[in-house]
Amino acid sequence: MSKTIIVTGGSRGIGRAAALLCGLRGWSVVVNYVGAEAAARETAREIEAAGAAALVVQGDMSVEADVTRLFDAAAERFGVIDGLVNNAGIVAPGMSFVDMDAARWRRIFDLNVIGAMLCAQAAARVMRRSAGGRGGAIVNISSVAARLGSPGLYVDYAASKGAIDSFTHGLGIELAREGVRVNAIRPGMIETDIHAASGDPDRAKKLAHTIPIGRPGSAREIAEAIVWLLDDASSYVTGAILDVSGGR
Repeated sequence: MSKTIIVTGGSRGIGRAAALLCGLRGWSVVVNYVGAEAAARETAREIEAAGAAALVVQGDMSVEADVTRLFDAAAERFGVIDGLVNNAGIVAPGMSFVDMDAARWRRIFDLNVIGAMLCAQAAARVMRRSAGGRGGAIVNISSVAARLGSPGLYVDYAASKGAIDSFTHGLGIELAREGVRVNAIRPGMIETDIHAASGDPDRAKKLAHTIPIGRPGSAREIAEAIVWLLDDASSYVTGAILDVSGGR
């Protein structure tokens, strides 16, 4: 069955890989971005080249009005929304907890937690059967940092992803009878530009020896798990958190 999927933070990294793989499935994809317009439009062009439809929508997912505008644009173009990849998120430069300030914590939690909740709420409102929707799937992007804690690096980011884990489990149960499945992926050490944002662009390669499988993962490998959770093949899975971490 054809689907319409919204991917937040879809211009690069895991979000881009997920958007492209959805397009290869023939699903329509709404590519959200906050600042990288050229990259988002290139992602959309590749989706369209694969024979699927794409829509690019700018918006900061920590801003409620932008979230509303994203979902309104998706509904206007495609009608029904079947899936959400709740991927938009940030990390800050690595440092000890005692050196962090509250402004940094607020930035991280505003997007990684409140932004993800705003997007999930908007998706649930249109997908739930009691409101006339046909159900759907929400995939939240967490991190193995949620259980490792990231001491001395970014415990605040790890805490934000721990919140996503709890949120996923609870919302998955709450929405189960509404036909909306909610699951999360916990990526491990993945080769994306998020490491540059933490101040160590080569971190994934340098820590490859700590990964049982012996190497960092790719954004495409995370995307494969995301698409499975969006697909009807995972129809009996909700409230689950799937580690895609090479054993880490």
